Amino acid sequence: MAGSTHTVTNQPPPLTGYDVYTADRALTEAVERHVDPAVLDEARGELAALGRAAGSAQLQEWGTQANDNPPRLRTHDRYGNRIDEVDFDPAWHRLLGKGVSAGLTGAWVRPGGHVRRAAGFLVWTQVEAGNGCPLSMTHAAVPALRHDPELAAEWEPRLTSTIYDRELRPAHLKAGALFGMGMTEKQGGSDVRANTTAAAPLAEPGTYALTGHKWFCSAPMSDGFLVLAQAPEGLTCFLVPRVLEDGSRNVFRIQRLKNKLGNRSNASSEVEFDGTWARRVGAEGRGVRTIIEMVAATRLDCVLGSAGLMRQAVAQAVHHCTYREAFGGPLLDKPLMRNVLADLALESEAATTLALRLAAAWDDGGEQERALLRIAVPAAKYWVTKRCAPVTVEAAECLGGNGYVEESGLPRLVRESPLNSVWEGAGNVQALDVLRALQREPQALNAYLREVGRARGADHRLDGAIKDLLTELADLAGIEGRARRLAERLALVLQGALLVQYAPPEVADAFCASRLGGDWGAAFGTLPHTLDLASIVERARPVS
Repeated sequence: MAGSTHTVTNQPPPLTGYDVYTADRALTEAVERHVDPAVLDEARGELAALGRAAGSAQLQEWGTQANDNPPRLRTHDRYGNRIDEVDFDPAWHRLLGKGVSAGLTGAWVRPGGHVRRAAGFLVWTQVEAGNGCPLSMTHAAVPALRHDPELAAEWEPRLTSTIYDRELRPAHLKAGALFGMGMTEKQGGSDVRANTTAAAPLAEPGTYALTGHKWFCSAPMSDGFLVLAQAPEGLTCFLVPRVLEDGSRNVFRIQRLKNKLGNRSNASSEVEFDGTWARRVGAEGRGVRTIIEMVAATRLDCVLGSAGLMRQAVAQAVHHCTYREAFGGPLLDKPLMRNVLADLALESEAATTLALRLAAAWDDGGEQERALLRIAVPAAKYWVTKRCAPVTVEAAECLGGNGYVEESGLPRLVRESPLNSVWEGAGNVQALDVLRALQREPQALNAYLREVGRARGADHRLDGAIKDLLTELADLAGIEGRARRLAERLALVLQGALLVQYAPPEVADAFCASRLGGDWGAAFGTLPHTLDLASIVERARPVS
């Protein structure tokens, strides 16, 4: 009789043993839309395999272990020799190896590679977001290295490899390699032109000795790093190998690891250079121009990462409310909870649809698509990453007190949620980058207007939002102070245009009514009650 008080009832089963990719209708439809039919079956197969792995109890446990046992810095060995190594939990290596083997650094070497990789990255983020950092930087380093064909020929096959080799040894002895990046410094942050790290030319052409520091250097156990430093002709991009060709360690002194809010599985460090050997990438004084494509690629990954976190938060909330009963029936059937879930689902689908459209622009590579990326990437990075935190917090609330407990997994999503808004340039940096594109590259705005113009006439609220946006663009008074508002509107109008073209009518209708038409409150769960909210929630339910 006493044991009966411990009988568990009215608790949902764990969300495990499902295909994270196939269960995501917005994502699967985007892949179908953007991948060439000639390779679509191959893409479906690889993404479904990754989705099944991501939904397995085993990999979910690895994600928990990697975060519960964060990396540890070892500056010296037992004999007092400086080694500057970081020890990771075995689960971290298993996850990172799985991500590499799934091709999440290999977008550049296969047809439709960016969309396929973007979909995989979005899926993989839902298992464990921290290992996305080295995967992202390794992927993004390729266009920067292509400024030097000799370096690209040497490093690109290693960076796009599907082999994960964790050992610190000369890169030419490895079948696969990872890359990191070091841009920001204590005194400058996002203002990288204020960097003080100095690069002194050495006797061998193209080689330098670096002296200085980097305030944020993530994934410090990578094989190489792209860094910015002041050369005689100005700010320049350099490749810093972790281990030199003769097997000796380059001078790469890790001062400490950051104690972060989230992203705890991933090591973010402060490093010092003191005569550190480096190879120049691109011309002296052209460092920002050389590394800017790497920055653009990692910014898109911030959008993808946030979309992945939102999708997992929504999936958990809808799953919980499907099984949890209160006040006489499943929470899913309660009108007010249905409104909340539908509102969250709209935010998630809009983020996914926009992110995959931008990945498709990378695959296309044409002048028109490159111009679109110039304005759409910073606008999307600004808006989508900022929507991540309120979505994850509201999703956790859908679980009630259970969502505040670590075992639910929602607190880890909440802690991770602000990260992509901060990394690779915080909100103001993105908004100002949108302004630069508008002011210096008229073809970027033309490409944007052509993109949203494809949906004109399909929804009167979208048409009104486009008209209002044009009015705002025509008024340059106080433009810098309005930069955030402008970036937000650019992202929302683009999301609305894409959903009107590609999403089910109930999704597009709800998005346009709320985000563009103004029929919306200041919190989630304030959609017009006359909309088809049940269909929106059902579409978001994680059932393969």
